[in-house]
Amino acid sequence: MTSFHPSLPTAPSSDNETKHRSNSVATVLDIKVPTLEMKTCSCRAPRAGVQVETQTEEGVCLTWKDVWVMTTSNRKNGSKSILQGLTGYAKPGQLLAIMGPSGCGKSTLLDTLAGRLGSNTRQIGEILINGHKQALAYGTSAYVTQDDTLLTTLTVKEAVHYSAQLQLPDSMSKAEKKERADFTIREMGLQDAINTRIGGWGVKGISGGQKRRVSICIEILTRPKLLFLDEPTSGLDSAASYYVMKRIATFDKKDGIQRTIITSIHQPSTEVFQLFHNLCLLSSGRTVYFGPASAACEFFTSNGFPCPALQNPSDHLLKTINKDFDQDFEVGLVGTGTIPTEEAIRILVHSYKSSEWNQEVQNEVELQSKKDTSSIDKKRGHAGFLNQCIVLYKRSSVNMFRDLGYYWLRLVIYVALAISLGTIFYDLGISKGSIQDRGSLLSFVTGFLTFMTIGGFPSFVEDMKVFQRERENGHYGVVAFVIGNTFSSLPYLLLVSVIPGAITYYLPGLQKGCEHFLYFLCVLFSSLMLVESLMMIIASIVPNYLMGIITGAGIQGIMLLLGGFFKLPNDLPKVVWRYPLHYIAFHRYALQGLFKNEYEGLRFVIDKGGEGSHNYISGEEVLRNTWQTDMSCSKWVDLVILLGMIVLYRVLFFIIIKTIEKVKPIVGSLSCMSMSPKQTIEVVENPNATPIHEEV
Repeated sequence: MTSFHPSLPTAPSSDNETKHRSNSVATVLDIKVPTLEMKTCSCRAPRAGVQVETQTEEGVCLTWKDVWVMTTSNRKNGSKSILQGLTGYAKPGQLLAIMGPSGCGKSTLLDTLAGRLGSNTRQIGEILINGHKQALAYGTSAYVTQDDTLLTTLTVKEAVHYSAQLQLPDSMSKAEKKERADFTIREMGLQDAINTRIGGWGVKGISGGQKRRVSICIEILTRPKLLFLDEPTSGLDSAASYYVMKRIATFDKKDGIQRTIITSIHQPSTEVFQLFHNLCLLSSGRTVYFGPASAACEFFTSNGFPCPALQNPSDHLLKTINKDFDQDFEVGLVGTGTIPTEEAIRILVHSYKSSEWNQEVQNEVELQSKKDTSSIDKKRGHAGFLNQCIVLYKRSSVNMFRDLGYYWLRLVIYVALAISLGTIFYDLGISKGSIQDRGSLLSFVTGFLTFMTIGGFPSFVEDMKVFQRERENGHYGVVAFVIGNTFSSLPYLLLVSVIPGAITYYLPGLQKGCEHFLYFLCVLFSSLMLVESLMMIIASIVPNYLMGIITGAGIQGIMLLLGGFFKLPNDLPKVVWRYPLHYIAFHRYALQGLFKNEYEGLRFVIDKGGEGSHNYISGEEVLRNTWQTDMSCSKWVDLVILLGMIVLYRVLFFIIIKTIEKVKPIVGSLSCMSMSPKQTIEVVENPNATPIHEEV
């Protein structure tokens, strides 16, 4: 229940107030580039005719008209409206705050404007940038997500500096990039934690609020003209929230860019609330109020919901429109009544639709849509492809070295398994029984030893989360990521191959010779890299690490069964299992290569003849008759096939990432096309989505 004052008027009390408000709005509309004055907490536009002394770049004006967002459903007429006919604008040099109770659609509206809606939602309405339907070039917009997706092994300095080297153009020197990164770190008040690791699972690091500020640092390095922030004050105390928001709002004084800032925020303090130019107040996807933040309380008062003295305005606004706890009653002052919160929301929504504030918003959107403003087609430069590969290689190498779960724990497990194999199969000799033992040992190496590679999947999933965030903001392309990740993993895979491989090879006494040992290491290295490539593909499709491990284990289990050891190749059912799966499984080529490397050139004693003589069987006969190995090609062909499969898997990863990026907008468009024909609102592609297709 909400306190209601029926005696208060539902309109401005005098014509002078209305005239004064209209004149103020008209003055703002006459100014092409409003500025931000921080002498007081409220934001004021300069008077008409005043020249701005600082030379500024042209800003971005974002308008949206009658925007609806609905969830798609397989059930007939089962879609749910998340946003319902929202209209508004965000102008250069101003900070727009989107507020409302939990579940009101704040993040959905922000995602809609930023072009980040998922494929399970459909959008209708019109979104324009400077009056045009267009895509923003790289560096023009940035999005700070609500989740702080960061590499936990890096320090604050390393995270921001690596990001600066990736995002900022090659025309800037390393010193200039470093200076930009250090300045941004100081602006966010992180100088005391600059050498502290971000931290995560098993590693103590910076606080949640500091992680939030690191995320903001990374996205404002390019000085974007349009900045989206989803809950930027989460995890921050009131003082930190104020200073962070104040510095974000006043960046234009330092870099000369009239920046358009749109942020969703849950419950700001009074000081933070006073930094907002405009306020968009939502409830259940409907607009309760859109207009100057300083006039929100006046609007609520005019409709019978005055803000009590000495109370935070945002607290009062949210408490009035929060219907989650409607069972609780609030007793009003003497002479006042109480009404249900649902009824209060209905009154406010209806009053806003018929108010002059709504009319002013409609007029402003119409004015900005028709204004002859140049389109945003100038693409800002960023780091070159080669520089991106080098930076990603360095960053990934540091992450792999510090993350114990990436390779070091696997190395310990591999060494333990190698010692177990070496002692169990110690000194095999050339007896008849060693034929089966050698086959079992090599099968375990190609099967179960490589199977353990999936243990590093959780660490790679964290890498993929960071990649997805940076990819969506256009920091770099998929090819640069694949190259950087591949080359940074080579030393660790080589280490994991050589040490356990040497133990496994020499303790059992496998065939002597440097060539044979090197071939054994090459096959082991290729198999480990193949499994990592396979898990990369799985991670791009199944981002959840638990489901990814299960999927990867299942796929490898099937490949292992078809490798040719548990069931000989000629005994496999021809349909499906032998053709084509047996030839797709990399275990076939790894096992055949190791078999040829081991058995060719050896002779095994099968029984003793008379007078101390022995009967021998050659390794070639064992390969043909016992293991049914394809002898039409040499072992080097099998190794080349393994190396080719590595390249193929990495290319598949690239194709899957690019396909997902292309398919998502198509799925969204098809969802919109499937809407009822009664809905005649024009369906448009979100114009300000980051053009991630430009960087491969």
